[in-house]
Amino acid sequence: MIHLTRRQRLEARLARALLALPAPLLSRLAGAPISRDGFTLDPQAQLILALQRRLKKPASHQLSLAQARANLRVEAATLAAAPRPDVDAEDRAFDGPGGPLRLRIYRPRHVPAPAPALLYYHGGGFVLGDLDSHDDICQVLADDAGIVVIAVDYRLAPEHPFPAAVDDALAALRYVHGRAAELGLDPSRLAVGGDSAGGNLAAVVALETRRQPVRPSFQLLIYPAVDLTMSFPSITSLGEGFFLERATIEWFVERYVPDPRQRRDPRASPYFCDDLAGAPPAFILTLGFDPLRDEGDAYARRLEESGVLVEHRCYGDMFHGFVNTSGAILRGAAALAELAAALRRSLVQR
Repeated sequence: MIHLTRRQRLEARLARALLALPAPLLSRLAGAPISRDGFTLDPQAQLILALQRRLKKPASHQLSLAQARANLRVEAATLAAAPRPDVDAEDRAFDGPGGPLRLRIYRPRHVPAPAPALLYYHGGGFVLGDLDSHDDICQVLADDAGIVVIAVDYRLAPEHPFPAAVDDALAALRYVHGRAAELGLDPSRLAVGGDSAGGNLAAVVALETRRQPVRPSFQLLIYPAVDLTMSFPSITSLGEGFFLERATIEWFVERYVPDPRQRRDPRASPYFCDDLAGAPPAFILTLGFDPLRDEGDAYARRLEESGVLVEHRCYGDMFHGFVNTSGAILRGAAALAELAAALRRSLVQR
């Protein structure tokens, strides 16, 4: 659980109050509409970015490692969705590749066993994030999709650089699959998913296990980071002013994959995998004001060209990280509902 200071609670209440203002007043506070590449920023999103500037919120790369990790937890709690009372959460650990690996299992009370499940890998640039920072997302997806969600607390860089996170992500899939009966899960309906860095890990797991007996049946990629060489145009064109900064991405990549020669390894950058055929069906969400937009769009196209069934949705008016704001930004709540619906179609209604 994330605990906020008194000042942080006051700032959170102020932000929520401003975001709940009537649309005409909110648009006036947000300022003149901002457009890039044919997309126009949503007024609520624009107001959040303006508040960050006025409060002089530093980017992750401008903080110490400890400060950046604490800052993400605060940001995640500020506009988080309300807890779902009918979802029970259980923490457990198993012996992973680098020591005890923690999981958090979200089980809706209305879902009978054996249940379909999603392994969720959190975002945070492979450097930040934990089970608490994405707790609300996991609760919402579990409840609305009618599935069990299992969050994975994989090892973070720079203490544990590439490929530690990949090894943990794969180990978690194998552990859950091997104990499906004990956990009340259906091993044939086991998906992987995640946002940003977590989307990278989900994509890597989906590719690495294609020819193995234990493999996911579906992948949910939420604005995934699939090219750690940072070669797509939107990294530069959207690299300042839209929450995720190019300098922050560089800071993440340098800590996760310090050797530049390894950044084209498909386990680090799944976009560079020569052959994507045989990957499980995918739902991919990209955003108009996200530096990762172009690589996510390109990865969706490559999967489709390889014969993979892909549903690709672009929220053109949103910025990176917006699903963490679903407690206050309407489009964030709509996106989580759409993601849950995709999981329900693929795992429950099939």
